[in-house]
Amino acid sequence: MSRPGPEFHVISLFPEMFSPASLCGVTGKAVERGLVGLTAYQLRDFTGGSIHPVDDSPYGGGPGMLMKPEPVFAAVEQVSSTAPPGVSVLLTPQGRRFGQKAAARLADEKRVLLFCGRYEGVDERIRPLFDEELSIGDYVLSGGELAALVIIDAVTRLVPGALGSDESTSHESFSDGRLEYPQYTRPAVFRGEAVPDVLLSGNHAEIERWRREQSERRTRARRPDLVAGDRSGGVGRGEEPGDD
Repeated sequence: MSRPGPEFHVISLFPEMFSPASLCGVTGKAVERGLVGLTAYQLRDFTGGSIHPVDDSPYGGGPGMLMKPEPVFAAVEQVSSTAPPGVSVLLTPQGRRFGQKAAARLADEKRVLLFCGRYEGVDERIRPLFDEELSIGDYVLSGGELAALVIIDAVTRLVPGALGSDESTSHESFSDGRLEYPQYTRPAVFRGEAVPDVLLSGNHAEIERWRREQSERRTRARRPDLVAGDRSGGVGRGEEPGDD
């Protein structure tokens, strides 16, 4: 007999953060009753050995480290091959805003894979691996784990039998700012896609100009409300304005 709700598969550097969710509250009760599933994976287990790091410094310079593409591809591809068909989600501040309609949509999936970013972000070539990118608000967390827990909770509450009565949740949090430009780290070429030449040029003025242009382009394409001064938030795939 299939579950009425999705199987959640979470890839994280801190999978232990999801143990309480599987034991406590609405999600814990839903897991206990077999209404939803929740499995967390350690990203470092997909590096091929402990000497292989999951992060590296960004091409073109800049603070912090970026998550490398190799372990992320290995983890998502392996989990996707063994789990039921479903949707894969990258949790990122640059994603579409998560709202109630997105929660309802995910509640109808058989499997929801959530990847939790860390550090300064991810190598740009990771993005096509996912069906969609989601954000729980216009602010920055230390990692995607809390965002994953929010989504798991919001989706689980919509699964028949998870609650004693029909309820819904919504999130509306945002602040000023634009979306970040694309970033890349080693290797210089991965699966046929190369890092943009400007980031390898060493010309910091050109790098800054490219990043500014990319930031503007991405913001206008993904969050025009930020450019227009509208603070109502973005709209996710399959969502309506004001859905949050």
